[in-house]
Amino acid sequence: MVGSSRSCQASTQRLTALQVARRSSTRSHVAAPASAVTSAEPRSSRGLEVVPTKTTEEDADLAQEHRLIKENRSLLNLPMPMTFDEESPMRGEEPRARCDPSTSEPQPEPSSSDGRPVSQGCPVYVMLPLDTVWVVERDGKKVSVLKKERSLEIALHTLKQAGVEGVMVDVWWGLVERGGPRQYDFSAYAALFRKVARAGLKVQAVMSFHAAGGNVGDTCKIPLPKWVLEIGEKNDDIYYTDKVGHRNRECLSLGCDEEPLFWGRSPVDMYHDFIEAFTHEFHPLFGTILTEITVGLGPAGELRYPAYPEGDGRWRFPGVGEFQCYDKYMLADLKRAADAVGRPEWGLSGPHDAGHYNSSSWETGFFVSDGGSWSTPYGHFFLSWYSGMLSRHAQKVLTRASDILNSAGRPRVFKALREAQDGHMIYEFQPACKLGIKLAGVHWWFKSRAHAAELTAGYYNTRERDGYDPIMALLSRLDGRLSFTCVEMRDCEHPPAGRCSPQALLQHIIESAEAYGVPLAGENALQRYDDYAFDRIADSAFGRSARAGRLEQVTFLRMGDLMFDNWDAFSRFLKRMRSLTQRAEQ
Repeated sequence: MVGSSRSCQASTQRLTALQVARRSSTRSHVAAPASAVTSAEPRSSRGLEVVPTKTTEEDADLAQEHRLIKENRSLLNLPMPMTFDEESPMRGEEPRARCDPSTSEPQPEPSSSDGRPVSQGCPVYVMLPLDTVWVVERDGKKVSVLKKERSLEIALHTLKQAGVEGVMVDVWWGLVERGGPRQYDFSAYAALFRKVARAGLKVQAVMSFHAAGGNVGDTCKIPLPKWVLEIGEKNDDIYYTDKVGHRNRECLSLGCDEEPLFWGRSPVDMYHDFIEAFTHEFHPLFGTILTEITVGLGPAGELRYPAYPEGDGRWRFPGVGEFQCYDKYMLADLKRAADAVGRPEWGLSGPHDAGHYNSSSWETGFFVSDGGSWSTPYGHFFLSWYSGMLSRHAQKVLTRASDILNSAGRPRVFKALREAQDGHMIYEFQPACKLGIKLAGVHWWFKSRAHAAELTAGYYNTRERDGYDPIMALLSRLDGRLSFTCVEMRDCEHPPAGRCSPQALLQHIIESAEAYGVPLAGENALQRYDDYAFDRIADSAFGRSARAGRLEQVTFLRMGDLMFDNWDAFSRFLKRMRSLTQRAEQ
């Protein structure tokens, strides 16, 4: 925290007092300055909301909040907010583009030629709450708004003062394109990016083509666009399906990637159009405010199958999970693949001896280490097809996203200088906004031969085979970046029966990314504030188990009440990351 320890203590006491006042207040739309941006009645500085009439008690509460906010801003050395209409330029300024930050506002630190912050070895980003942007109904129309804007603004400045580099935010397909095909509403995100820019932070925007509410830690429900769900009511094979016919409505099955089922468009078309619309809206911010577009490629935004759906109770850790290949489009492709190798009987279904969601590896005929079907010719055929479908899904979506970022007129930055054979110097440039994806840290059963949980998730990674090579090769070709989870986990924290090894898995990913020259970022899978977790994250970035500075970025899950309740511990972690950075650079 900024200031003396006495000031920090006083600030913490006032913030706590404000949180208590907020929680006991009858006004749900007033938030503590450093509380989570979670469920509450949204407010908007854009004049979209009809503010309810306040009672005398509410006026007093508002006055108390305003006083405490001013006191805490003083203690935290934060700038006082300026009052102006966000739809019009500030006094004395020329009108500017809607998404272009003012030169008089605090700007993020400059970046080096490879896009990494100057004088920082491993910057820390913080994930914003899932429902930072929300949709409410006003005057019979649904509009997108920012939840708890004043609280959000102060929280962003607090993060910046503590040494955070930027924030990660989900750009929800179900909110932006809710009105109908190709009807995009980015207005709330434009307001959010302005606030982030004024705080001097950067943004990693996740194109979230999945639904929220079905994963561990989800605090809200955001479905897919209604017009997509309506098509799913008539054709539920657009969703991933397990062997008993359960449809997973979190995201669309990659089996229908190129089927024009959605008002003449295929899923790959829809993802492309969404990313293109986002890029058209916000490209003036590329490289300064927006540093990466992370493309969601599956459940929870990760490149994988929904093989372990804990949110609806079907799966419990450390079950092996189930293959998700039983919609008609996946089965049709499996049949074609089997026919092509002259074994049509292999294309009738998925493995019959793979157990169920909560099976242990040794309880199944398919995943058992010695003599399991996974190591037979049939097992190799099926797993190659299953994982190959996932890799091709990534290739289809990411290639088109890369084309958008590399198209004419998009901001570019210097990448490298090399000498040609004739002696001329060649300057290479790259998009100012990086392309990225997320991979899941499926670490249970990693110590077994078959790596059962990775296989059902779509990673054909076993003790004898590196299943991440195709993904790394694709990212290397497209100059993409990889975000990987579970950087806070230790092997000793998991039950021996699950054969878990998050440490060995992370090391495997680090070495694979290093071999292909793929920039690697890390995320914590669980929100933890204990020293063991912080030690492990720091060690992953700078310590013995990872090459010094190999992680380009750490993204911390997640801004909210829990983070600010543990602010002292988190501040120490940020200070430690900065000191480790300085030590590594020396």
